[in-house]
Amino acid sequence: MSEPRPLPHAMSALPDAAEQARLDFAVAFKHLLGHPIKSALPHIYRERAEPAWAAQHGRAPENWQEVGEALSDTSAYRWWSALARAQQEYYVDVTSTVCERQLPELIERYRAISRAATCGTLTLDPDLAIPPYQSEVDIHCVPGSYFLERTEDDVWAGARSDLGSFVFMMGGNGPLCDDKGQTGAAFLKARFPDFKATRVLDMGCTVGMSTLPYVDAYPEAEVHAIDLSAPSLRFAHARAESLGKAVHFRQANAEHAPYGDGSFDLVVSHILLHELSCGALDRVLAECHRLLRPGGIMLHVEVPIRRKDPLDQFLWNWDTTNNNEPFWSTLAELDLVEPAVRAGFPRESIFEAEMPSLSRKGGIWLGYGARKAGDAQ
Repeated sequence: MSEPRPLPHAMSALPDAAEQARLDFAVAFKHLLGHPIKSALPHIYRERAEPAWAAQHGRAPENWQEVGEALSDTSAYRWWSALARAQQEYYVDVTSTVCERQLPELIERYRAISRAATCGTLTLDPDLAIPPYQSEVDIHCVPGSYFLERTEDDVWAGARSDLGSFVFMMGGNGPLCDDKGQTGAAFLKARFPDFKATRVLDMGCTVGMSTLPYVDAYPEAEVHAIDLSAPSLRFAHARAESLGKAVHFRQANAEHAPYGDGSFDLVVSHILLHELSCGALDRVLAECHRLLRPGGIMLHVEVPIRRKDPLDQFLWNWDTTNNNEPFWSTLAELDLVEPAVRAGFPRESIFEAEMPSLSRKGGIWLGYGARKAGDAQ
């Protein structure tokens, strides 16, 4: 991770020299897995796996599941998959160690910043029930997922997510790892140039990396953000305060957010939808509609997992089986129009668009959203 480096802030967990060397290795390891190893799999599939499967079945594979059957028989794929899982566990272990070593200090920083907060607020709900589709899975292979409270005023999950997101993306989402928010805000400005927002809600904000760009994009707006994880929200609040950004963080479930009807002009999320069960997705979209004022907009920024090529789709679906992302492949095939219609959005207002990333990562994000009927206030 010699280049680039994350932008330090008051809540940053800073690695020592030995930890930095391990982080650098994690990034180099991931680069190697992407090229040359993963980039060779399409050639291996077309030259070996596809002909072998076709000879056995009398036809070529027709969908990503059959492509997976064919490619999974090759040693190249099995080696790549095993190494990719090992890299995921390794990077989680290293980032966890950095944050565990500094946890007492990070908690004290959170307490000091929170006491002196002048920008935003933090509201926690100790009685909030974590839905089973979240609580029963160590998401992203993180022990305890994002909800385990290791000690009083714990911020470990937030600190690890902050550092881990940068390492996972190999710096490609920018020094503050906020490319999803930057890209989403730029997309809204371009698609809805006359749209004005006075209140914004970010659902599933984790540590607020993608929330803060909306503070800058809509400087007159009051920005709110919700998440299930108290340790993440403590970290998010202190992080935003240290960066001088006014955000009102609240521990809440996006399936039934604690705000009145028509409370917001804009409701957004960032890589939230692929963490939801199908039932939860319907409820979240219904909440988006309820929470929006007439003429309000919802935008969900997602990983571009909806691929047309079956081989590409199989490789993208690796995370479902191997990285504790149980709903990833489901979202990839789901009809997203009908759930939004059921939620109350006009069919003609629903959109699904490719949004070019604004950072050095390149590529695209998936943008999915709709506009509530009625005239904006």
